[in-house]
Amino acid sequence: MKRFSALLLCLLITPPTAFAQTAGEKAWVTDRLEITLRKGKGTGFQILRMLRSGTAVEVLEVDRESGYSRVRTASGAEGWVLSRYLVKVPPALVRLPQAERRLTELETENRQLKEALAEATAARDEAQKVRKALEGKREELARELAEIKRISADAVRINEQNKTLKSRLLEATREIQMLRQENDSLRDRSNRDWFLVGAMVVIVSMLFGILLTRIRWRRKSSWGQL
Repeated sequence: MKRFSALLLCLLITPPTAFAQTAGEKAWVTDRLEITLRKGKGTGFQILRMLRSGTAVEVLEVDRESGYSRVRTASGAEGWVLSRYLVKVPPALVRLPQAERRLTELETENRQLKEALAEATAARDEAQKVRKALEGKREELARELAEIKRISADAVRINEQNKTLKSRLLEATREIQMLRQENDSLRDRSNRDWFLVGAMVVIVSMLFGILLTRIRWRRKSSWGQL
């Protein structure tokens, strides 16, 4: 804004460039209140009208000897004016409103840019907050994932241990069943053996009793003969 104000000041205090005396170019009446548009090249010719400062004209012809130029106004009026009162750029009287409008536009644009910058800054700050929150959430999820992996690894290890224990339990169960069957077989065999032993004892006892009876009988017979 300060730079533009300085430029505007220079624009107002710098005198316009003199007209190059070339036909076919556009020109403006210099910074004078009014100049005369005459019917011919000289002060003795009729004044057709007065042209105010900042009036745009089209240069039709340039007479360097007389110092006059034939021009046409925007309304179509043609006549001669002194060439030294024509300039190649609009005078300050014309440029000042343009500069003021440009200044207003720049001020509006500057205000809009400031508002956009404030909105962008707020959006950036909000985005940074969201990013920090997301980073914290990501770290939390990473910790949870690591814990899940650890638990999963423990679960796999425990599952393998369970499979091993189940296999060993199954083998132990089979061994117990086999031992039970062997015990049952041994018990049955022992019972048979005891039965046979008992039977043998009974038989031996009976035989011994019979033998003992016969021995006694023989002894008695021998005593009777004596």
